[in-house]
Amino acid sequence: MENRTSGMSKGLHVNCIMSGRHSFIFTFIPVVYGCNFIIGMIGNSMVVAVIYRYMKLKTVANVFVLNLAISDLTFLITLPLWATFTAMGYHWPFGTFLCKASAGLVIFNLYTSIFFLTALSIDRYFAIVHPVRARRQRTLFYANLTCVLIWLFALLLSAPTALSRDVYDIGNSTLCAVWHRSEQINLLVTLSVLKSVLGFLVPFLVIITCYCLIGRALLGSRGLLRKSIRSREDETLRMIAATVLAFFVCWAPHQAFHFMELLATLGVVENCQTLDVIDTAMPFSICISYLNSCVNPILYGFVGHNFSKNLLRLLGCGDKVLRLTPGSEEDVTIIREIGHKIKVKLFVFI
Repeated sequence: MENRTSGMSKGLHVNCIMSGRHSFIFTFIPVVYGCNFIIGMIGNSMVVAVIYRYMKLKTVANVFVLNLAISDLTFLITLPLWATFTAMGYHWPFGTFLCKASAGLVIFNLYTSIFFLTALSIDRYFAIVHPVRARRQRTLFYANLTCVLIWLFALLLSAPTALSRDVYDIGNSTLCAVWHRSEQINLLVTLSVLKSVLGFLVPFLVIITCYCLIGRALLGSRGLLRKSIRSREDETLRMIAATVLAFFVCWAPHQAFHFMELLATLGVVENCQTLDVIDTAMPFSICISYLNSCVNPILYGFVGHNFSKNLLRLLGCGDKVLRLTPGSEEDVTIIREIGHKIKVKLFVFI
């Protein structure tokens, strides 16, 4: 939420001072943030509760999914602050510490979320394409070690953002923003490039490469498998396509406008109308990217039959099928069919 008006304090002259300050932003964006907060907190909390209570950390995928959910939760707690900030017309009433912490957590979540998605993609690649060779590598020890490295690396990458943020008084308003001073331009450009390269381009290439290889391996084995197994492959491919599409749709718009904002920072773009479009579109692109924290529990949890079954257990309605009493041959047949469907279900993500 870097606004070009942040440099108006301390006598700094800024052009296009009304850039991006449209009244509908102050109403619409907080509502979207509020919806993201509610849906994301409920969804990710359920993921954490189900994995912790029923599924445990017995598989590599569960370790990554749990850490992904915790990452999203740490970010979602900052959304009420940003919603208030926007609803008050870009006025920050929460002080310097929360300004730095909230800004740092946003970038921290960007990196951890994408890195965990990438780790999940690599794990799925080895599990499906190289299941025998990967047995020694796909252990809980390596999964936990990978998670620790991801947390530390993301913390290192997000620290400069938190340190560069500050609170500035401009008239009757207080901003939580970055002051674009000339001596900080190199730092801001470096952070922007890292955000685009490490926070989107490289992970996206890794993810789409892994899933293309998975798809090729599954398609190559279709002729050797029974029809029932091929139908499970189709479900797997649909999940893969949804994952890649959600990743791209959530982050591509924000990264595009972020690149345009980088050009504005460098002075390549100076037209006030163009700057107005960038500053107006940025909050909406941020909303779309924040939806990723709501979509993650759906893609990596709720579409998995094993997770859905344990979620019903958590809600107290998951044992109804098992309570059937086989009083006739028809009942026995129904139970056997249910058991068969459960056994042949391909648990791709959980």
